[in-house]
Amino acid sequence: MTAVRRVLCLTGSLRHVSSNTAALLALRELAPAGVDPALYEGLGKLPLFNPDEEEANVPDPVRDLRNAVGRSDALLIACPEYAHGVPGAFKNLLDWLVGSLEFPGKPVLLLNASARGSHHAQDALCEILRTMSAKLLSPEPLGLALPGAGCTVTQILASPERCQELRTVLACLVAGLDGA
Repeated sequence: MTAVRRVLCLTGSLRHVSSNTAALLALRELAPAGVDPALYEGLGKLPLFNPDEEEANVPDPVRDLRNAVGRSDALLIACPEYAHGVPGAFKNLLDWLVGSLEFPGKPVLLLNASARGSHHAQDALCEILRTMSAKLLSPEPLGLALPGAGCTVTQILASPERCQELRTVLACLVAGLDGA
């Protein structure tokens, strides 16, 4: 019997109706048996990164994030591009993980949910994650051609093309974990 693979899904968006979050939730619906994707919902609760609080005085939301990362077998990240960069809230999340013991060597897969092929944030994110000692499961983010902001889970699941793209993401994730 194969162990269940726990995948922590991280969205880089704080939007109430986020295409990136919708993509991760749709992926959860398509996950095969043995893959357990869980959406991290604490992005907006993280305090601003402060190295003085990184060790002895770790805030509870940061401790929760680090514990969630530690319990996961892999991370799946869907992060939008904002002003040609990684949104500040998501960079803040990553900064809290830099000094953690849970992150180095963690398998990570990136999902680019933009039909326009935004790449500036994705390129920056790959560089940040490599610097943090992530094990990138694909040299480039895997694409999901969503039309833009406000796409819903229902719309994604109604599209055979988008479902196939998400199944490809899941297959890459499983293959990467099998090879780890």
